[in-house]
Amino acid sequence: MRTLQSFVLILGLSFFVTSFNRIENTNLSHKKTPKTTAASTNLKNDDSEISNDFFKRYADLKKYKSDIMSLYKNRELGTIWYDENEINEFGSVLYERAKNTNDLVIPYQKEIEKLFDSSAQGTISKTDADMLLSSLYIIYAKKNNTDAKKMSYDAMLKDFMNYNTIEESTVATEDNKMLFDQYYKLQTVAKQYTKLDKSNKWKPIVTEMPYKDLRPDAVSNTIAQVRTRLYLLGDLKQDSKSDVYDRELMDAVMKYKVRNGFKPNYILAEEHIKEMNIPISEKVKTLMLNMERCRAISAQIMSNDEYVLVNVPSYELIYVKNGKVQMTSSVFVGSPLTKTTIFNGEIDRIVFSPYWTVPQSIVDNELKLKIAGDPNYLADHNMEIVNGQVRQKPGPGNSLGLVKFMFPNPDDIYMHDTPSKTLFDFEKRTFSHGCINVKMAKELAAAMLKDYPEWTQEKIDSAMEGKTEKSFKLSKKIPIFITYFTSLVNENGEIGFFQDVYEKDQELVTPSVVLN
Repeated sequence: MRTLQSFVLILGLSFFVTSFNRIENTNLSHKKTPKTTAASTNLKNDDSEISNDFFKRYADLKKYKSDIMSLYKNRELGTIWYDENEINEFGSVLYERAKNTNDLVIPYQKEIEKLFDSSAQGTISKTDADMLLSSLYIIYAKKNNTDAKKMSYDAMLKDFMNYNTIEESTVATEDNKMLFDQYYKLQTVAKQYTKLDKSNKWKPIVTEMPYKDLRPDAVSNTIAQVRTRLYLLGDLKQDSKSDVYDRELMDAVMKYKVRNGFKPNYILAEEHIKEMNIPISEKVKTLMLNMERCRAISAQIMSNDEYVLVNVPSYELIYVKNGKVQMTSSVFVGSPLTKTTIFNGEIDRIVFSPYWTVPQSIVDNELKLKIAGDPNYLADHNMEIVNGQVRQKPGPGNSLGLVKFMFPNPDDIYMHDTPSKTLFDFEKRTFSHGCINVKMAKELAAAMLKDYPEWTQEKIDSAMEGKTEKSFKLSKKIPIFITYFTSLVNENGEIGFFQDVYEKDQELVTPSVVLN
């Protein structure tokens, strides 16, 4: 849990800590084959039928036509702001930046707002939506004095990656400098790993086949190789070359597992060996990507003395108050098919003993067959149908547990307790439909309510009895930051690498980061 604590000030103050989904550069050697979209090759030419039609219907944008179309020039990727059928994080960043820019006049603002409102009536084609967002970028960029001669997809990437934010932000005060320690810590590790890569000491660990889990007191040539690996990584102070899984190696394995987010035990499974065998050059790339995520922090830092931060790849939550970490908790998040959205928001309500209104998609895809096959299914699962919707009544078996934390967002995700505590024992915890399930949800609620004298521990316990739903509106909203960092350095200077559960690292351009 301590992984997050050394850099919470970095992350908690920023909306722009996000991995930009589907940002691809046509010059990349690892370029993916693009998917065909409605806005594909047609958008590459100024005189294309589709663009002419767009500017006829959105006449107020015609004066920006050449700039807008320059974003699509020489690009085979089609849409810029979409990941399949959803606006990507890059588009969300643009929307938030534009909204927070003073005196920015946005033509067709209502149409653009509808793109981010899941409840909005009517639909806009993906092609129109993408070009509307491109026009928003051009208007935003011109407001911020971006050189009109440099309007292009590559220039847009550089603008959004915000290469100067660290220098701009750390100039203000010495106190701000600590906010960016994580960047420099990652840089230090990247230098060390680059040096290790050049030394040719990093050799693949060759295991016996079929592989069998290695446990304390085991004797194996694999053990000797693991020992060397952990010595190179700094988890062991010396390499005895012994092939016996002894006490010294047990301590090193535990250290390695804890800092990398694995289940804290002494078993060396095949997946752990595979992680150890990732080429050191790939580790350096991961460090550089996460350095870049730090660099994307907004230069306009607003200090928050209280906030919740969730880092998806490490499945961890921290709660900070008065600038200090009050508690940490394990979480599990959305599956790769129902990803937890990377964004920021504000917790405005705590709901005790909540009802769970089952999303219609779950009803259609999962419950209908179960209900059809078992007339007692609803009653057996403490469910009922109200106004045509299936909902689960409050109680200890409720899928939301005994408390949930609400923060308005277009994806309708929230944090909540869960009765499925055993799921927190897994190393890869991607089980939900997008919401964040918190292991210590009850403790988090109590910590948040300490400034509300009426909410005694007895009242909290009573509210969580699971009989009647009780909602409490916070007088002071609590910021929440949901982030995506696949490598972090803890307060002891130990690097941790976490699973790229949503494969966002491979979608990013590896930045040219100076390691000298």
